[in-house]
Amino acid sequence: MQTHFTEEQLQDPGLARANQILRACVHCGFCTATCPTYQVLGDELDSPRGRIYLMKEMLETGRDPDPRTVLHIDRCLSCLACMTTCPSGVHYMHLVDHARAYIERRYRRPPMDRALRWLLARLLPHPGRFRLALLAARVGRPFRALVPEPRLRAMLEMAPRRLPPPSRNDAPQTFPAQGERRMRVALMNGCAQKALNTDINDATIRLLTRLGAEVVVAKGAGCCGALTHHMGREDEAHASATRNIRAWMREMDGGGLDAIVVNTSGCGTTVKDYGHMFRTAPLAEEAARVARIAKDVSEVLAELMPTGHGTAPQPAKDDIAGTDAIRPHEDDRPGPLRVAYHAACSLQHGQKIKSLPKDLLRAAGFEVVEPADPHLCCGSAGTYNLMQPGISGQLKRRKVATLQAVRPDVIAAGNIGCMMQIGGGTRVPVVHTVELLDWATGGPRPRALGAVRPGEVPARA
Repeated sequence: MQTHFTEEQLQDPGLARANQILRACVHCGFCTATCPTYQVLGDELDSPRGRIYLMKEMLETGRDPDPRTVLHIDRCLSCLACMTTCPSGVHYMHLVDHARAYIERRYRRPPMDRALRWLLARLLPHPGRFRLALLAARVGRPFRALVPEPRLRAMLEMAPRRLPPPSRNDAPQTFPAQGERRMRVALMNGCAQKALNTDINDATIRLLTRLGAEVVVAKGAGCCGALTHHMGREDEAHASATRNIRAWMREMDGGGLDAIVVNTSGCGTTVKDYGHMFRTAPLAEEAARVARIAKDVSEVLAELMPTGHGTAPQPAKDDIAGTDAIRPHEDDRPGPLRVAYHAACSLQHGQKIKSLPKDLLRAAGFEVVEPADPHLCCGSAGTYNLMQPGISGQLKRRKVATLQAVRPDVIAAGNIGCMMQIGGGTRVPVVHTVELLDWATGGPRPRALGAVRPGEVPARA
């Protein structure tokens, strides 16, 4: 694609990067075939190619964003399926992130939009506040049909029927490896996940320590910044990321770290991009060091429990993590449960991790099946299901239908947002991949499974 940025414009690192990305695009349109919003809406401007034209014109002219441009960029999920499809290597993620920051600085949104985005930025990255908001939403949920604003209704519907109590494992501390220490890792325990589902971090800690990893929950680490980053709130996102970088650097320069483990793939995509986010900042070197050792939990597990072997690790004698969970009886081990694996967009497109979680589940003894169109987004996408509930709802219904079509006993995913989104549309239990792997190697039965046994498929929604 031909661009016409001035030399003065190209002095700006963000515009210089945008220029590189735009010039890589050859207008081929392959991206339209895998873009969820284009498939739902059928509008060229709701495809990556169409949005690229809008962003190019906005950034080249240096004008203030107009409502039409903002509408179509807001409708983008940032699922990054277009990056997987693109034969020219167009780094759409960096381009749309820059455009969103540009819009946030220079566009005056309607009052309701401003209020909702401000509210989400103040609640979701803070587990304590988010928990209180969810409790309040549970009270208001029965009256959601009376709420005229669809986005407020979506926020009420998001509230789960049961909120877990806070887990003491999320406090800063160190969990020693069981047996010989094979590695030392920091666990990023996130923000919203700590309020919505504490079982995921508990299972991750149990599993990693059982496999010989010393696990550190670093003091000062918290939200990765993704939620505000994708809303274009660059300063807030960078503030969150800065706290993480400094917290993990203290561990890296202290006891040392072999990896920073992330069990929410949306966060993992952002943490792995810290080097780019801070490339012109004083923390550039530190951010790059952190990004280099950031790994999805499946990548670390592939090192610790090779997928070519059976479930060799033995049950732990003492449950040092997740003591709120009930320990299983000795015979309460997974049979050949049929697991439908949902590939989170941030994992398969953002981090290019596609087979590892499935390989790990199969090696642990599960029957793994995939739905049709596994490359398509479920519609969660961070805050997308709250800000674009109509489009998100269509994507959720399609994803749930394809998952239920393979008749699973359980659905597994590697991202809390996907788990909440899919779980809101089906009665099939939805769990994190690490919960199943923890159970297979001696941990407790995932709470969400209840009394599900192989072949005893729950009634479909």
